[in-house]
Amino acid sequence: MKTVNVSLVGVGGQGIILTADILAGAAAAAGYDVKKSEIHGMAQRGGSVTSQVRFGEKVSPPIIQEGTADILVAFDKVEALRNAGILSEGGKAIVNDLYIVPVTVSSGMQSAPQDLDGSLSRAFK
Repeated sequence: MKTVNVSLVGVGGQGIILTADILAGAAAAAGYDVKKSEIHGMAQRGGSVTSQVRFGEKVSPPIIQEGTADILVAFDKVEALRNAGILSEGGKAIVNDLYIVPVTVSSGMQSAPQDLDGSLSRAFK
């Protein structure tokens, strides 16, 4: 079996790390070699969270390279756009129809993204 690369993205509190733990556990229970990594620096302040799960016969290293993910699971539209480049040619994106206002937007530091749905359509043709 080829190694399967799954990237899960969202913001703190959405359950990205828990979902990755469940996926990794299920793959391990099915007998696959599993590697998992996560980045959750500012998660407790509504910041980005990324967790990656790789499983297959023999997996190394744990990090998914840009443009090589088979599946992108995005719990938020903005995070889907921010992480679109991780997908491989022919990869599949599962995007929650949710827009969480980023702290930088609610604080007035940035303006809200324009035409979010159109941008998603273009990013995931």
